[in-house]
Amino acid sequence: MEKNGFFKGIVPPIATPIDENEHVIESKLREHIDFLIDGGVSGILAFGSNSEFYMMDEDEQKPVLKIIIDQVSGRVPVYMGVGAIRTRKCISIARMGKEMGAAAISVLQPMFLKPTEDELYTHFASIADSLGDTPMLLYNNPGRTGYGMSQGLVSRLAHEKENIIGMKDSSGDITQTEEFIRRNRDVGFRVMCGKDTLIYSGLCLGAVGAVCCTANFLPSLVVSIYDRYMAGDTKGSLEAQFELNPIRLQMDASSFPVAMKDIGNILGLGLGRPFLPNKPSTEKQMEGLRKVLIDSGYLKEE
Repeated sequence: MEKNGFFKGIVPPIATPIDENEHVIESKLREHIDFLIDGGVSGILAFGSNSEFYMMDEDEQKPVLKIIIDQVSGRVPVYMGVGAIRTRKCISIARMGKEMGAAAISVLQPMFLKPTEDELYTHFASIADSLGDTPMLLYNNPGRTGYGMSQGLVSRLAHEKENIIGMKDSSGDITQTEEFIRRNRDVGFRVMCGKDTLIYSGLCLGAVGAVCCTANFLPSLVVSIYDRYMAGDTKGSLEAQFELNPIRLQMDASSFPVAMKDIGNILGLGLGRPFLPNKPSTEKQMEGLRKVLIDSGYLKEE
C-alpha cells in the first residue's frame, strides 16, 4: 500500500458524549465507536470540529483518545485532530497523538489570527517536522477560522514535506477542492471533502472520501455514497447524496455544532449535551429535525 493509502472513505469527526457536568460518558463513547464501525466507516477522527475539540484541553483530550484507540482496537485508522493558535501547543498535542498511536495527525489553521503565507508555512512545517515519519493532514476550514489556505501554500507543503500526505477541505468551494487535487496529484497528495452535501461531487473530481458529521448518526447512508461510487454505481451514489442533503441542510438552523448531537439523541444514540455555552436546539428546531428524519424515513411519526 502506498504511504497514504489508508486515508480514504468516510471518516466521522466522532461526537464526544458528555453528561450534565461535562464529563465524558465512557460507556456511550465506546458504544458509539462500535456503532460507527458497524456502519462501515473507514476511520474515526478524534477531536474534529464537531467533536468539540476547542472545549477540551490536553489533559482532557488524552484519556478520551486513549478510550477511542482502545475501543477501535485497530479495526480502522484513528486520526487525531489538532486545533490551536500557538505552534508550540500544536506540536505538543500532535506528539501526544503520535505517542498514543494515532494513524495521522490532522491540523487546522490557527483561529483568531490571520497569519501571512510565510507564517502559516512555518506553522505547518514545524508541526510536520516534529512528527518524524508520522503522517500529517491539513484541515482547511475558512468558515471557522475566517480565512482559507491558499493553493500555493498547500502545494508548497505537499511538495516539500513528505509526511504531509493529504488534507480535508471544508471550504465548500468545489473549485478550490478540485484545484487542491489537481495541483498536488503528482506527489500522491490525497484530498477529502469536508462538506457532507458535496461527497458525491468531490468523488467525481478525484477526492478519496469525506469527513462527515452526519456519519455520526446515519453512517450506513453516508458510507453508501462512497461505496456505491467506488463500485461504479454513480446513479445510486448520487441518489444517496440526495437522500442525505435535506437532513444535513436542516442542521444549519441550529447553532454549530449542536444539531449533530440533537439528531443522535432523537435517534436514540445517547450523545449527550453540547459543552456550554452551546445548548441543545430550540424546541422549534428540534421539531424541524424530527420532521426531516420522518420525511426521510429514518424516524417513525408518533
